[in-house]
Amino acid sequence: MTNPPETWTDEDVRAALDPDTAIASQRTAFRALSDGRARMAEKVALGVGANTALGYLSTLSPDHGAVSKLVAVHPGNGSLGLPAISATVLVLDAATGRLRATLAGTALTELRTAAGSAVAVDALAPRGADELAVLGSGVQARAHVRAFARVRELRAVRLYSRNRGRREAAARELDAELDVDVRPADSPEAAVRGAALVATCTLSTDPVLGPVDPGTTVISVGGFEPHRREVAPALVRQAAPVVVDDVETAAGHAGPIIAALEQGAVSVEELHSLGDVLTGRRAGRTDEEQVIFYNSVGVAVQDAAAAHAVLGTL
Repeated sequence: MTNPPETWTDEDVRAALDPDTAIASQRTAFRALSDGRARMAEKVALGVGANTALGYLSTLSPDHGAVSKLVAVHPGNGSLGLPAISATVLVLDAATGRLRATLAGTALTELRTAAGSAVAVDALAPRGADELAVLGSGVQARAHVRAFARVRELRAVRLYSRNRGRREAAARELDAELDVDVRPADSPEAAVRGAALVATCTLSTDPVLGPVDPGTTVISVGGFEPHRREVAPALVRQAAPVVVDDVETAAGHAGPIIAALEQGAVSVEELHSLGDVLTGRRAGRTDEEQVIFYNSVGVAVQDAAAAHAVLGTL
């Protein structure tokens, strides 16, 4: 008799996937993708009005069961006090193919996304980068501050979003939680000025960030659909290298990358995958004056690694 599938709530997932475990899982994921051990199906995206349904399928290695995730993106949920992104994850048994576990995917998506960005920061940003600007004040913005604090000794964080009350509340929450000076900013320019690290965590369809100062490392996670273009092509043109979670996925789904490709600001051949940077196949930062741009749309292998980390099978 086989055991029934395990069921994990968001609270269960959050308890199992502490920040350091999440970051380690994402480092494993990107390295496995570069090494050819991980396999992914093409990301599926279906637009329904202002909302989107996304589908992911991956295996982390031949020894790990396949993982599938179904995601709903509803930007209007903020006005209802609900997360904009919800998800469910299924994990199959590697030996039998039977369903091993069902995981609520909202916390998993939050944690693996921020952890993946932290891996990028650790690989691409100078060790002394200690000032962070965040554009956005939602779940991902807060998760990114927490994750970045695990890989860099942050001295100051400036946080901007259009809603003053939300950015002030997010800054108060993080300032009380972390041993870092976190303050709201009155404009994107005030937030970004002098920051060595910049994270854009919005659902904007228009650019909220243009060219930045030399030496800045920019992380974008809001451009996960072709029409979401929170980073301007001029910044992508400024950056060298431009790093993505997966080149093929980014070229088809990442709004800032698609816009830059359309305008000739970058070519597909110039895109470096994060896994290839981690394994030394492509260059990362070689000069402290470089502007480096990392665009994450989120890929299936990230979910597979996070899910197996939760289950203790990574």
